[in-house]
Amino acid sequence: MKRARVAYRGAVHDAVPHAHGVQLADGRVVAEDAVVWLPPFEVGTIIALGLNYADHAKELSFGKQEEPLVFLKTPGGVIGHRGQTRRPNGVTFMHYECELAVVIGAPGKHIRKADAFAHVAGYTVANDYAIRDYLENWYRPNARVKNRDGGTVLGPWFVDAADLPAPVHLNLRTLVNGKQTQSGNTRDLVHDIPTLIEYLSGFMTLNPGDVILTGTPEGVVNVDVGDEVVTEIEGIGALVNTIVDDAAFGR
Repeated sequence: MKRARVAYRGAVHDAVPHAHGVQLADGRVVAEDAVVWLPPFEVGTIIALGLNYADHAKELSFGKQEEPLVFLKTPGGVIGHRGQTRRPNGVTFMHYECELAVVIGAPGKHIRKADAFAHVAGYTVANDYAIRDYLENWYRPNARVKNRDGGTVLGPWFVDAADLPAPVHLNLRTLVNGKQTQSGNTRDLVHDIPTLIEYLSGFMTLNPGDVILTGTPEGVVNVDVGDEVVTEIEGIGALVNTIVDDAAFGR
């Protein structure tokens, strides 16, 4: 089942897909552009993976990571479908990252790979923007690269784990202004979902609402003000986002 969270006429509603837009929990059907799309679940800790596709690591001139490259993000930087992401003035290289987002449903620590999927509630699409201008080095990773307000887009749908029991062969793609610029498949993850859950739960408790961003394949390109970016994952949905300038945020 696909579910969303939207704001409409001063209230937050659960919603499901409908041929004419979205259907709210009270039965009303409204157009997609008549609602404000929120992240499709209550977001906890965001655990993001870097260089988890070998082709993307090669694209950025890095070798294969023997141990997952992990960093944490705050839920305050998350926005939903059809939202706007700011590109700061003066930036030379800002890019999208289409990622499968794994949402934790059952808490756990020291979870074995064989039991990992029992702790997964479902999945959504993530677009995790990065500004390469701000990247420093491995010893001092600059939080501005990833932990930016509006820089992590989630949605539009939360898909129950039961509907994607083994998300190991899902196609991913990104379109910028209608042109495909990125494609990949989750079978090419360096560290798969069970491996990530076992690794992460080995030193931290995973809680409901925590979300693992599993990394992006090759094909990231610079995006500019006015660009519409669509990140899409087979069986989950297409997440739409627009790049705006500082002026849109009164800066």
